[in-house]
Amino acid sequence: MDWQSLLNQERSQRPKYVEQTHRPLYVQDLDRIAFSAPFRRLAHKTQVHPLYENDHLHHRLIHSIETASVGRSLGIEVGHWLEEQSRIESGKALLVGGIVQAACLAHDIGNPPFGHSGEAAIGAWFSGKFTENLGIFSEIPKDDREEFEAFEGNAQGFRILTRLEMYRNAGGMQLSNAVLGAYTKYPSGAVAKDAKPESYCGLKKFGYFRSEEVYFEDVAQKCNLLSGIGGPRKWWKRHPLAFLVEAADDITYGIIDIEDAYCSGLLSYKKTCKILEPICGVSNNDTSHLTEAEHVSYLRARSIGAAISFCVEAFKNHYAEIMSGKFNDSLIASSDKADAFHEIEVLSRGKIYPSDRKMELEVYGRNLLHNTLNGLIPIFQALHANNWDSSKLSSYEKQVTQVLNIDLRDARDASSALHILCDYVSGMTDRYTVKTSNLLGGTA
Repeated sequence: MDWQSLLNQERSQRPKYVEQTHRPLYVQDLDRIAFSAPFRRLAHKTQVHPLYENDHLHHRLIHSIETASVGRSLGIEVGHWLEEQSRIESGKALLVGGIVQAACLAHDIGNPPFGHSGEAAIGAWFSGKFTENLGIFSEIPKDDREEFEAFEGNAQGFRILTRLEMYRNAGGMQLSNAVLGAYTKYPSGAVAKDAKPESYCGLKKFGYFRSEEVYFEDVAQKCNLLSGIGGPRKWWKRHPLAFLVEAADDITYGIIDIEDAYCSGLLSYKKTCKILEPICGVSNNDTSHLTEAEHVSYLRARSIGAAISFCVEAFKNHYAEIMSGKFNDSLIASSDKADAFHEIEVLSRGKIYPSDRKMELEVYGRNLLHNTLNGLIPIFQALHANNWDSSKLSSYEKQVTQVLNIDLRDARDASSALHILCDYVSGMTDRYTVKTSNLLGGTA
């Protein structure tokens, strides 16, 4: 792979756009993401703790902003190194940082309400419907059912960025090819991912739906990404900057989860310090005047800074493998702090994620999502029965569509209709899901 292609500054689906000299494309990309409605809704979507009552805990919007900040630092440091190595032109380090920052800002834009448990709830509902195989569900080919049964926020995010938001069905936000390439952590569709032509980190999940496959093919061609070998459908090796986006996410949620666990009372002050100090090291600064909460914040800040440096070094050490598509790990796992972050992961899975309140709310969230999906699916079954003519819906179905502002314009077959259902449900916030479930269930 070559950096001239990887930093491609053409707008996706708008190649004739001329970049403004006073406003780089990556800055416009950042603004388009930040001012979009799907990004704004992240303020009321779960990061780890659903429907939290503690205002100090993180939600998806704050997490995305913090990840973008870390990503910018990673990108600028790597960019300066690439300049020193004469691998990119002098002055391009800020471009690298800006691309990573924009991709990081968007990295969770497709996440449904209630976080990863929401993804699982949506997938489980579709799995049950495909088992019944009635009406609209019977028309989805088996190869395409994975898109719904293993609902994937990364692919939904790519759909938002390239189709739904701003220029609908005409490239969406029309972000630069470089930002879209860096955003796509899993450069394959569901079919290619399932075939597992090789054991590769970019095939653990899928990054786009079949309906947006042509958009990613264009991004891959413009950025000159390496094609994967084998399997029934095309797939690609990751854009090198996707590893920095992944590292920014890993650093942020790993360390912040620990701070949030302390703030919510799940971890003691002593345990929190024991987890963070191996990452940031012991400071020579006098911290005796700090409160426990202030000291935890201090350790968090230093840990993030240290982790950035270790991931930059990992990128440098594995540069040849990354550029040849042979690198098959995360930068965190390949860094000198891999063991410390593994300990955070073990602690999170053993104590933070399974907390009683969190699990209770996840069960609640699953039921809310299933109630909502059950309440909405008759509209889509009716569309299917009436050959996609929304004027033939019943008066009640029209009322629901109008009250909930469900956009049925692109419903032309079973697949597009079910994706519209996913667009709506995955776009809801946690609290709006409560409201919608109550409305459809008659308890509002």
